[in-house]
Amino acid sequence: MTIQNREAFLNRLAQRMGRERQTVPEPMPKLVNDYPTTRLTDRSQAQLVQEFMDFAKVMMVDVVETSESSVKEAILSLCEKYGGGEIIINNDARLTALGITQAVQQQYSTHIWEENAQADNISKAEKANIGIVHAEYGLCETGGIVLFSSKDCGRSVSLLPEKSIVVVRKSQIIPRVAQLAKALHDKAQQGERMPSCINIIAGPSSTADIELIKVVGVHGPVAQIYLVIDDL
Repeated sequence: MTIQNREAFLNRLAQRMGRERQTVPEPMPKLVNDYPTTRLTDRSQAQLVQEFMDFAKVMMVDVVETSESSVKEAILSLCEKYGGGEIIINNDARLTALGITQAVQQQYSTHIWEENAQADNISKAEKANIGIVHAEYGLCETGGIVLFSSKDCGRSVSLLPEKSIVVVRKSQIIPRVAQLAKALHDKAQQGERMPSCINIIAGPSSTADIELIKVVGVHGPVAQIYLVIDDL
């Protein structure tokens, strides 16, 4: 499609605004500080983990620490604590490697996310009492977790069930969103396939937009649980 009279239109617009046409962008102003990229980066990994867990608890997250050798017992204990019932779990190789998928399947009615069963996946997630996922990262600054969606990891698993259990490793706790953006940039630079969706979730669903009264469970899980694996 050919744009007609563009220059005349832009010239007239600039004239009506009382200034000259700008054809070259102004340089970015000098930043007042570098906090967006450096805040919390002075912490050791152990300090990042502790602050992450402390903040998560403030955000009403149930935080449980476990070792890799005890993770199966820990996940079954959490499932029992939060009512068992129907469970949906991502078809995530990391959960299988930890033995979580197999342990849950043996004890509960479990649906594993299927690549080519979208309607059934969503229906099962809506009816599930618990959804189990593995986080890519934990964010120290907010106590939130980062989830990447893919053909084997559906976002419905963490958003639709009444309770959400998130497995996260201590080694994957990063300071803040700036480090997540850097990791994604590096993936893109290396030509890796990017996730179809990136969710950053901090605590159970809640809102306080009506008279500043906080209500939990308005549009998602009423309980968020972190199973933190000590791999440091």
